[in-house]
Amino acid sequence: MNELHLSEHIAGLRRERKITQEELADFLGVTKAAVSKWETGQTMPDILLLPQLAGFFGVTIDVLMGYEAQLSREQIRRCYQELCSDFAKLPFSETMEKTRALVRRYYACYPFLLQICVLYLNHFMLAEKEEGRKILEEGLLLCDRISQGCKDVGICEDAVALKAVLELQLGHADEVIEILEPMLDLSRISWKSGSVLLQAYCMAEKRELARSYAQVEQYTDLLSLIGGAVELLSLYEEEPERCEETVRRIQGVLELYQVEKLHPNQAAQFYYQSALVYAGHGKKEKALEMLDGFGRCVGRLLRMDQLKLCGDGYFDRLEEWMERLPLGNMAPRDKTFIRESALGALSHPVFSELKETREFQSLQSELLKGGVTHA
Repeated sequence: MNELHLSEHIAGLRRERKITQEELADFLGVTKAAVSKWETGQTMPDILLLPQLAGFFGVTIDVLMGYEAQLSREQIRRCYQELCSDFAKLPFSETMEKTRALVRRYYACYPFLLQICVLYLNHFMLAEKEEGRKILEEGLLLCDRISQGCKDVGICEDAVALKAVLELQLGHADEVIEILEPMLDLSRISWKSGSVLLQAYCMAEKRELARSYAQVEQYTDLLSLIGGAVELLSLYEEEPERCEETVRRIQGVLELYQVEKLHPNQAAQFYYQSALVYAGHGKKEKALEMLDGFGRCVGRLLRMDQLKLCGDGYFDRLEEWMERLPLGNMAPRDKTFIRESALGALSHPVFSELKETREFQSLQSELLKGGVTHA
């Protein structure tokens, strides 16, 4: 993410092509002194000369000026990580000002704008209510810009999906339904495409690709299964028996696939929602048991040297897929934010009758110190 370096680029391109200042001056119809002043930064070429300069050197005007309208995947990841850290350490308004300046600068870099929408979604709650809504609305505008201007179908589809999540946070349920119903219609043939691709890999004798794809599909389906269970617990919170059965089944899945190690954040969400349901039903011991699981998962996240997604001995072919993700395998939030969010989650009113218990107070204390340490 460089600044404009026209002077250095003119001098560098000229020397690289072994051209004298006089030869360049003759081609452009200016004096040798003018070229010299351009290269030392004393003056700048007339804007009408830029196409001629770029053409002479065989480069684009952007390259000539050192302007990067597009960021690489690695640059986007570094930028996102830096902004995440800023949100955790600096005043919110200062980080937002920096973020908006980057948006203005790279307004034509659609993959970057998409990740800014993700950044807004993960941090808008740090602002005051009205400012938070404004940030979500800015995200909506960026999603529309991506959808209207980007030619990459995948990025456009991601922008539409993100727009739905932003609308949901704003409380616009009808808009979300209008966006997602056509995309998620299970009667469409497209939802079977993954199975067709897998069979094609096998038919083409691309066995390694087939294995990798099958693992990724199973991994993402596993996370979807657990995420769906979280939603089911919320939808059926007034039906204790169904909730009990959902918890029993998903606990089996968590244990079988070692999800606390594989994806502690997903497991933490399940444990937390289960604790909410049990506390709401007045089942204190089971609520505390689920909160213990929540604490274990959050503690695991906080103790990681670097927050990142990873596979395990069973899911051993995920690295290449994770590397292709826009943010790679890094987490979308900073550790400080995770700890504060976890502590905030414990302040839910439904836990009021648990706050005086030794287990609840121990959990709060451990999170304050950096995470529950027991296995």
